[in-house]
Order: sequence, then structure tokens, then C-alpha cells
Amino acid sequence: MAIREIVIYPAEILEQTCTAVVKFDKKLTRVLDDMYDTMIEYDGVGLAAPQIGLDARMAIVDIDDELGTIEMINPQILESFGEQTGPEGCLSFPELFGEVTRPNFVKIEAFDRKGRRYTLEAEGFLARAIQHEIDHLDGILFTTKVTRYLTEDELKGVESE
Repeated sequence: MAIREIVIYPAEILEQTCTAVVKFDKKLTRVLDDMYDTMIEYDGVGLAAPQIGLDARMAIVDIDDELGTIEMINPQILESFGEQTGPEGCLSFPELFGEVTRPNFVKIEAFDRKGRRYTLEAEGFLARAIQHEIDHLDGILFTTKVTRYLTEDELKGVESE
């Protein structure tokens, strides 16, 4: 396993729609393991393949809950509803945070590293993180959804909650 370099905006790959994963092999497993190590190294809660320079529809999310690390390969949102507004940041936009409104509930279908299809329902912060990472796979950046950027003082208030 290795720490990969995070791709920083305005790299073109961040705004491209990623290609579907078709091979579920040892290389895919290594990349997913590297993505996890990279996410942890940079103190993130999610990471998408284009953020490490790969054109592949895969992302991971780990909000440090009972679900652990969620690996999403070729994910699709099946259903979403409700509304939540909260702070978001992105490893590809260091030190930039903004308020974003997203659905509060999401149901997805994806594949795991062994090619097994699964569905997952999430709400709240987990739903937010999943949607953020799936957006990356479609070339959509959180900055296009920001309603207001947060100052350092506002961010400190959020972190202490």
C-alpha cells in the first residue's frame, strides 16, 4: 500500500466524467488500498479516483462509524430526498470550505472490490460524503454547489461541535 499524491484543482481530470471499472482484479484492490491510505494520510473522509489522477468510477468513504470503509465502484444514486445544509471541504481544494445543500437521504447501488453488487441507504453526514464522492466521478466539484464560503473562525466553530 502507498500514499498517492492528491490532484489539486484546476487539474482537468477533476472535471471529467470517469470511465466505468470493468476489471475487478489485484490492481483494483491495490488502488483501493492506496486510496484508503491516502485518505487517512490527508485526514479526509472520502476520496475519489480522479483525486489521485485515475479515470475510474470508484471512490471510498469512511466517516469513522460502524460501517467502516465503504468502497463504491461504478456507483449510481437510485433515490434521494430531503435536504441538509452543512460545511464541506475537499482534499483537491486545500483549506477551502463552503456551505453546501444536498439531499439528506440517498440510496445507492455499487460494486465492491470483488465485483459484488450491493445497495446502501444513508442519511445525514454519510449521505453528504457519498454524494460528494459520486459527484467527483461525474466531474462535479463541490465549489459549484457552495452557497457561501466559510471563514476560518466559522470553520473552527463547526469543528468544535
